This record gives sequence, structure tokens and C-alpha cells, in this order.
Amino acid sequence: MKLIVGLGNPGARYETTRHNIGFLCLDYLSDQWKAQGPLQKNQSEYWQCTIEGEPALLIKPQTFMNLSGRSVAPFYQFYKCTPSDVIVIHDELDIPPNDIRFKVGGSNGGHNGLKSMDECLGALNTGYTRIRLGIGHPRNFNSQMDVSDWVLGKIPDQEWNGLPELFSKVEQGIRLTLKGEMKRAMNLFHGKIKE
Repeated sequence: MKLIVGLGNPGARYETTRHNIGFLCLDYLSDQWKAQGPLQKNQSEYWQCTIEGEPALLIKPQTFMNLSGRSVAPFYQFYKCTPSDVIVIHDELDIPPNDIRFKVGGSNGGHNGLKSMDECLGALNTGYTRIRLGIGHPRNFNSQMDVSDWVLGKIPDQEWNGLPELFSKVEQGIRLTLKGEMKRAMNLFHGKIKE
């Protein structure tokens, strides 16, 4: 079973904030893949689908960002997953808005959702795939703004309009990753090497 996790905060107040770009992307994927749901379990909303021949759950933890791992760990344990079965989609301050990076394992970079994932899955299970969606850093846009206010701020219109294209790249990247071709996704979408 593949677990595709979008990180965010539940509730209408947070729905269109930068920190919820993982939730927004999961909504896009569930529509694209005609996933069945939402179902509820383990303090999560989740959808079921098959993608690239693999059964998958699309999971939105409903615990708030800094406790996300508590929702994901029970699925991980029940399905006897390994890190290669998990893809986490999350916001990333150090990447420009509407840009994307793929990464396997590594530090949580101070991201509270990833920190919770790492704690709940355990030190030997942190080598999962991260799809990092750029939201930019306030130091580049409004140096007076606190980081927490920035991530909980609304996604501006010009960035909102670019989300369908960004999420389409995520969808293509997940398909390539499931086929063992993540390096190709990196080459396509990191903008370093043209195919």
C-alpha cells in the first residue's frame, strides 16, 4: 500500500493558507485519480485509489500540522509499509512560490509536520519521499513579517492561479516516482537539466 500524505491544518480558517498547500494538492490528486472518499480513520480524512497499478491511500491528517505523524503512523504500521511506500507533500519556505522539489529522506528543516512524521514513524523510517512545494520565505517579500504569520497567510491570487500547473507536476512526479524514476522527475521539474 502506498501512502500519499498531504500536510495541512483542518478547518475553513486555514483552507487557503500557504501552510495548507499539501491539502490543496491532495484535493487535486483525488479529483484527477477519481479516488473514493473521503473516509475517516486514525484522525484522518483519506481516499482510496489505484495509481500506476499500486493501491494507494491519499491521507489528510486532521490533527493539525504539528501532530500529523499521529494520523499517519497507524496506517504505516497496519499496512506494514516501508519508507519507500510513503510520499509526503508539504509547503517549503526555502523554495520560491509555485516551484517544486523532490527529495528522499534528510532533515525535517524545522517543518513541524515533518518533525511529527519523523517522531511517530521512528528514526529508522524517515527515508520517505518528500514533495516540497515552494511558498517562498517572508525575508524575500516582507522582512517585517513573522514566519508563522507568513505560512498561515492566504495564498495570493497570482500564486493561486499557478497552482493547477504546480499540482499537475506533482501528479506527474508521483507517477514517475512510483515507477522508480524519481531522478527523471527531478530533471524535469527542478529546472537544472532539460530532457
